[in-house]
Amino acid sequence: MVTFKLPLSILLIFLLLNIFQCSSEVLYIPVTKDASTLQYIVEVGQKTPLIPTKLLLHLGGKSLWVDCTNSTTHTSSTYKSAVCNSTECSMAKSYGCGDCKFRSELQPGCNNNTCYIWGENPIKKMYHDGSEVAEDVLTIGSSPGVLVTSPRFIFTCLIDPSMLEKLANGVTGVAGFGQTTPITVPNQLGSDPRFSRKFGMCLSSSTTSRGVIFIGPNPYYVYNPKKIDISNSKDLAYTKLLVNKRGFLLTDEYYFQMSSIRVAGQDVPLNKTLLIINKKRHGTDGTSISTAIPYTILHTTFYDSVKTAFINALPKNVTIVEPPPMSPFATCFSSENIKNTNVGPDVPPIDIVFYKPSVFWRISGANSMIQVSKDVMCLAFVRQDQTWLPSIVIGGYQLEENLLVFDLPGRKIGFSSSLKLKQTSCSQYDNTIMDKVPF
Repeated sequence: MVTFKLPLSILLIFLLLNIFQCSSEVLYIPVTKDASTLQYIVEVGQKTPLIPTKLLLHLGGKSLWVDCTNSTTHTSSTYKSAVCNSTECSMAKSYGCGDCKFRSELQPGCNNNTCYIWGENPIKKMYHDGSEVAEDVLTIGSSPGVLVTSPRFIFTCLIDPSMLEKLANGVTGVAGFGQTTPITVPNQLGSDPRFSRKFGMCLSSSTTSRGVIFIGPNPYYVYNPKKIDISNSKDLAYTKLLVNKRGFLLTDEYYFQMSSIRVAGQDVPLNKTLLIINKKRHGTDGTSISTAIPYTILHTTFYDSVKTAFINALPKNVTIVEPPPMSPFATCFSSENIKNTNVGPDVPPIDIVFYKPSVFWRISGANSMIQVSKDVMCLAFVRQDQTWLPSIVIGGYQLEENLLVFDLPGRKIGFSSSLKLKQTSCSQYDNTIMDKVPF
């Protein structure tokens, strides 16, 4: 047998080109909304033999992690823990390396001479400090795109059943879609030149149909039933994507540049210094996005200003309901005199203004109001003390039926208006096999 020694640079290129087996430039990852928790869930196939695995979608997560507590269920012939000081450990930005000492027998999540990172449950706001860096087979995607297989996808494996608390039923880990760490889902998938480090996220407002994440360069299509490019630059408002450092560490959360909030076309009085990331206070303030919280959180002073402007812009025959009947909402109304439109309740629009007044993202009634009973609807924002946190955190409800385009190389993020204006929705990304299970 003849063997050949290839230069390392050529070998790395060869591995890069072959790490994912696919034939399409856009990968479709279905996203479901859990009815009881309002969490967004993606499903992947993992291990050998392949097992369907449900994961919480965490836009600011540093890695894909799964619970490996039960060694009898988490078995895989292709599982391999990362070796200390390896490339995998470096990519994961591990904080330490060593041997497993808390179990009598080695297993996935507990091996010797391996490295570790922090695992995060963003719902419980809990961290685990012994998440083992590893690699295994991963499959992801569905119709109308392709099923992508990575034979050596880097993820983390942790042994701590409490890390699954407060996650939706059947969910056994977290899919981190953060922007900075090399082993996040978009960064690993984007290493294939047939894709890119660019993705679109379109969350469905329904718990019975699915939204989608598009991995790869646009166009991104939905149907109504005609084919519509929802990623057309003319339909998106772009702003600068920011990286923040919380304390001494870079965060994977997505922050973006904004300058003001408008209600019914009028600027709301705000302390605008709170819209800028405060580096002197370890990365507090600014505006971020999270798929781990259901409703947008506003700094108390921001909420009060928006509430006042919103009430003043409503028709005089709309009455306030006191006390608010449902937590966490603080401002509610009788829905008797609020008409319905193709973009939800007919209420004053709320605009998130980016770097200049003409560039903004409009939040219409379908995303600003929530029906809490037959006769009552509430302003779907949460008033909260954010002194040591982002001043605004955009939550999932406000993102539903909108397309967000994350251009990581270009350091920008694009927002569409509600797809209801185009008489379509995020669930209409596949007009042929809409309800087919991906695995």
